[in-house]
Amino acid sequence: QVHLVESGGGLVQPGGSVRLSCAASGSIFSISVMGWYRQAPGKERELVARISGSGGTVYADSVKGRFTISRDNAKKTVYLQMNSLKPEDTAVYYCLKSLGGYDYWGQGTQVTVSA
Repeated sequence: QVHLVESGGGLVQPGGSVRLSCAASGSIFSISVMGWYRQAPGKERELVARISGSGGTVYADSVKGRFTISRDNAKKTVYLQMNSLKPEDTAVYYCLKSLGGYDYWGQGTQVTVSA
């Protein structure tokens, strides 16, 4: 059984920063691909960033240079550091664990960027 619990969302001003965390339960975390996705109202869910077990990363063009994904395998946790936030970053952010052809999703955490 895999459970993903996101935390760290909230209201932040434009230009501000926030760090999201996703704590995973279950085994075999270190070789899992972990990712962050987001879904804004009226839009489809989209990839924000992804990190492989070996640390390779992929970012959406819209967040390159502003967001950083990282992982701590000992804590079974993946992070998303978000800097220089823009109103268009407002969305529910979801954590994903992908392993062996199966995808597991967290419940999501709201990030609202507004003055």
